[in-house]
Amino acid sequence: MIETTRLSKTFHVHKKAPGLMASVRGLFRRERIAKHAVREVSFRIEEGEIVGLVGANGAGKTTLVKMLAGIIHPTAGEARVLGHVPWERDDRLRRRLALIMGQKAQLWWDLPAADGFLLLKEIYRIPEEEYRKTLSYLASVLEIGKELHVQVRRLSLGERMKMELIAALLHGPRVVFLDEPTIGLDLSAQRAIRDFILAYREEHAPAMILTSHYMEDIQRLCKRIMILRDGALVYDGSLAQVAERYADHKVITAHLRRDAGGGPPPALRSMGPEGPMGGVAGGEIVEQDATVLKVRVPRGETAAAAARILQLYPVADLAIEEPDIGTIIERILREKGEVMG
Repeated sequence: MIETTRLSKTFHVHKKAPGLMASVRGLFRRERIAKHAVREVSFRIEEGEIVGLVGANGAGKTTLVKMLAGIIHPTAGEARVLGHVPWERDDRLRRRLALIMGQKAQLWWDLPAADGFLLLKEIYRIPEEEYRKTLSYLASVLEIGKELHVQVRRLSLGERMKMELIAALLHGPRVVFLDEPTIGLDLSAQRAIRDFILAYREEHAPAMILTSHYMEDIQRLCKRIMILRDGALVYDGSLAQVAERYADHKVITAHLRRDAGGGPPPALRSMGPEGPMGGVAGGEIVEQDATVLKVRVPRGETAAAAARILQLYPVADLAIEEPDIGTIIERILREKGEVMG
């Protein structure tokens, strides 16, 4: 379980001095400015949850994860991870944590992964029988058994990421931090990592925080998301509710039959009551030609608009889509004003 109360982190950095004379003065007296990386963040995550941590570059995601993992100290606020204060670095907690960073490796480049796993076995004091059972399970699920004795530098990027997952999970952590675990991977490797994370959560039920710039990671793995903007938590709730709350339209796409006969379908010049879609107001025509009709309509008008399209057009296939979740989150991050709860 993870719990934070008004957790904050401020870095003091030297201000860049414009101009030659200012740069010379800066050699003797440098001005420092405060950079608020995380601002009074409060939340609670239970065991068995995978929570997506979303935000633009520099929003404070990695700083927050590093505080919870005990790597850096906060400026203010409190946090408890499995009942411990993480930056006190109690070994009882560290044996139950895992931090997986897609851009950093913990395995030795010139050694086979199996040798690195043996060292981790000793560091975490994993009993022999438990070690062999866990390694066999992880290697089997990740389909990576044949590569265990290959030098890490000779593995593909996807294979190296699988080895990093094994290294992080060998000791059976109860809290797992996943910081960009699929970055740089091809689509097949991304899918394999996602499937493994879901299977591992189902089997072991740790608390997980996932940061990713790939919205497919968030949609596939997380039912709950937290959105950071400039270090502040601006949304914490259901992923499904994000679409309902911040996307007030849906998109209807109708693929039309070409052999229908009877002349071209009626052209939509208006979505108002006077047009062919009479009674369906507030919509927008996105695309229309002889084979495709795509309209954007208010959520409350979706059923009426779909029925009217089926009545007017020779429809071969009809799809009703939510707006892309990435687009919705970008809209939230662009909004100014009060923090959203």
